[in-house]
This record gives sequence, structure tokens and C-alpha cells, in this order.
Amino acid sequence: MSDIEKVKKLRSATGAGFKDCNLAIKESGGDLDKAIEILRVKGISKASKKMSREAKEGVVAVSESDKKISLIEVNCETDFVAKNDDFINFVKELSELNNNVNSNLDNLQKSKMLNGKTVDENLVALIAKIGEKITIGKTKTVANEGTVNSKYLHTVVKDNLAKLAVAVSLETKDNSETVKNFGKQLSMHIAASNPLALDQDSIDKSIIEKEQELVTEELKNSGKPEEIAKKISIGKMNKFKEENALLTQAWVMEPKKKVQDIVKELSISDLKIKEFVRFKIGE
Repeated sequence: MSDIEKVKKLRSATGAGFKDCNLAIKESGGDLDKAIEILRVKGISKASKKMSREAKEGVVAVSESDKKISLIEVNCETDFVAKNDDFINFVKELSELNNNVNSNLDNLQKSKMLNGKTVDENLVALIAKIGEKITIGKTKTVANEGTVNSKYLHTVVKDNLAKLAVAVSLETKDNSETVKNFGKQLSMHIAASNPLALDQDSIDKSIIEKEQELVTEELKNSGKPEEIAKKISIGKMNKFKEENALLTQAWVMEPKKKVQDIVKELSISDLKIKEFVRFKIGE
């Protein structure tokens, strides 16, 4: 086999560029297995240099199976790469694996992909081939007994890949179209309204404290008497909690009603919003 044929074979096997393959063939003395190992090591080196750069683009992938639904965020540096076929194919396979391991990142990184290599090995090879920093971001699996799951993808890149994705778990024995339609509408509401928690008591205390600091600072500079400022502060904080808890948010399809009002109007006695997750690229 000539060196040119070996370079072609090496490119086909690794996806690396012509120049890198040609140098690896020369460095290995024509041994293809050694050349693959040389490129793998060089790929790791290339990948590590790129990891210091920012990756704010990418996609969120959604996969589901019986009674569970998983979201995974994969970031890259540019929107161009987010639409690249190699990147998309990697993320789609990764998403299925993520659903299989219930979003356990350690298990995911060690999982074998269809080519027999681990997720970590394939990620390094993809970084070396594409030339951008690529990272696995947030992961989450929603899996609850006795629930109906729904999802919504906004700004779809391809198939089950989007810029924003939502999964919702509704606790009920009712599996009717009414429940499924509500789950879809609720997913769309969450995509648009970005609630911080299910109810006001569940909003992270650090977020509440930060908001209280901002309100206090704002009122301190307003020149209002202390008693009036205190009342305004309470009002502002109550409004903040109301607008950021899912159940008390204004329903996007009928803003005069709250989400909890819509749940009551469905008249399904055992219906409860059990859990939701919302991932958006760049947030």
C-alpha cells in the first residue's frame, strides 16, 4: 500500500486532515495503527488547547423512552458548528445514551458509542476534527411513577435538537388527550415564562436574598420615608415571587388567569404538576 493510500485510509478512519495524516504516516514509519495512536495523542493535545476558549453556542437534545424524558446541553463556540453534521450526529447519539444512564455524567462519559469508543474519546476526536471547543453542559432526566410526560422544543436545529427545550411531568392517572394537550401547553408556557421554581416557597433562597438586596438598594436611593419604603419593598418582593413561581405566573395563553387557575379548571382531581426542566443555550 502506497503512502498516499495509507493517508486516505487514515483520514477515513480518524476524520483528521490530510496534513496531519501525512505527518502521522511519516512519523509512524507507515504503520497505520501507530499513526492512529499518534493522531489520538495529537488530538488530545489540540483539544486541551481549545478548552480555555468560551463555548456559548450549541444545542439542547431531548430523548425519551417509557416513562422518562432526558435533556442534555452540548456547547460549542459558533452557531455554524452547531449545525455541522458531525456535531449533530454526535449529539443525537449522545442524547440517547444520556437517557439510558439517567443523566449520570460519569456513566455517560464512560459509555461506549456505536464506533466502540467511549463518549470522552469521541468528544476529543470531534474537537480535534472540527477545531472548536465542545463541552457537555447541563443534563437532566425526568422520571416519575404515575405521571404523564410532555416536551417542547423551540428554535429546532434538527429533529430532537433545539436551542431551547422543556420537559414537564404531570402527576395523574388520567392519560387523556386533555392532559396531554395541557402538558404541551404548559411546556410552551415554561419556555416563554422561564419560572425559577414550581411554587414560591421553592425559589432558591440565595435568589430571593439577591433580589431583596437590589430592591433595598433601589429604595435607599429613592428618598422615600422608611415606613413607605418598607411597604414598597414587601410589595416588590411579593410580586417577584409571584412572577417567578410557575403556579402563580400569568398563563401565557390567557394572561388574566394564573397557571394554578388553569389546573383547577381542568377538573381532574388527582392532577398535579410534579416536575419541570428548562434548558436554553446561553443561559
